[in-house]
Amino acid sequence: MNISLLIAHPNPASFNHAIAETTIERLRMNNHQVFYHDLYAEQFDPILPSDEIPSDAEIPDEIVNHCNEISNADGIIIVHPNWWGQPPAILKGWVDRVIRPGVAYNFEEGDSGEGVPIGLLKAHTAIVFNTANTPSEREQRVFGDSLQLLWKNCIFHLCGVKQFHRDMFTVVVTSTLEQRLTWLRQVEQVVEQFFPAL
Repeated sequence: MNISLLIAHPNPASFNHAIAETTIERLRMNNHQVFYHDLYAEQFDPILPSDEIPSDAEIPDEIVNHCNEISNADGIIIVHPNWWGQPPAILKGWVDRVIRPGVAYNFEEGDSGEGVPIGLLKAHTAIVFNTANTPSEREQRVFGDSLQLLWKNCIFHLCGVKQFHRDMFTVVVTSTLEQRLTWLRQVEQVVEQFFPAL
């Protein structure tokens, strides 16, 4: 299967990168084709210019390539930290520019945009791995789970991806090597569950 994997973390030595590397290794062991993007390393431009907004807009080749890749993905995996209850801006910009009408969703004919979109993505599964430095109990009690709502309801289900899984690894800043290795084994298990060997 074609699996699109994106990571949004500026530090290549981060635990987020360890998650991404573990994910790639497991996917390749299982004979999946991996399309990998480190958005910071690639210096992805997150700014959506106004002339890109119309569904029939002419868009740059780099964005066309991302759109084609996400359209053809059988599975999508995203790795990012929880920053202020949101993805890093570079990843939000990727969503703004790539998860666009005609690629990820459309509206019924005659609908001027006020209706419920029709999802176009063919991916059957999306996985999001997050890291955070807030204990889970406080996150839920004080802030709620904004990332779950964003990725599951506002993006993937709306765009036609029905199966969604998300794990949050916390607290990273004080975690031990043993804890991180346990988390990476959990990552392997999740990837194995949703994208087993072909």
